[in-house]
Amino acid sequence: MAIRIGILGDIGSGKSYVANNFGYPVFNADHEVSKLYKKNKKVFFQLKKKLPKYIDSFPVNKDKVSLAILANKTNLKKIINIVHKEVQKKMTLFLEKNKRKKIVILDIPLLLENKINKKNDVLIYVQSKNSEILKRLHKRKNFNKKLFKIFKSIQLPLDYKKRKSKFIIKNNFTKKSIGKRIKYILNEIN
Repeated sequence: MAIRIGILGDIGSGKSYVANNFGYPVFNADHEVSKLYKKNKKVFFQLKKKLPKYIDSFPVNKDKVSLAILANKTNLKKIINIVHKEVQKKMTLFLEKNKRKKIVILDIPLLLENKINKKNDVLIYVQSKNSEILKRLHKRKNFNKKLFKIFKSIQLPLDYKKRKSKFIIKNNFTKKSIGKRIKYILNEIN
């Protein structure tokens, strides 16, 4: 069975960037959610049933999902309940497909919150300066401060995630320093 590395950190801290620099297969939950919205009719019909005022056409429009969340925080829970099951299935397939690999990387924002992690997962916390995070988030095409706050409110405290992690990567967004730290971590794990 592959060693599972879970990447933790704040929204916009560069978790995916770090995950992709390990050189091992990465399961990226955010990408999977995007694919579900574009390709999964079952998810569409479930969302349409729960949020008919917002979800009315296929493929699911991410802006309309955002509107539903902004309108009412309980809508986020409804969305998570539907989408989470499907992402879980995708993760199971990913793990099965990569079980012979030495290491797999789990880039899942709600890894701890949704209790997806296993006891022997190697957790790595990606730490970035708040000023850097905000600068990067404001560059995102659909950045919405209200939405950002709602997403943060469903996450466990960052201090807790940091304490749970075996390693910390200080992300200054340079490939060289991240590469060095990853090399060190991989040596420690092996």
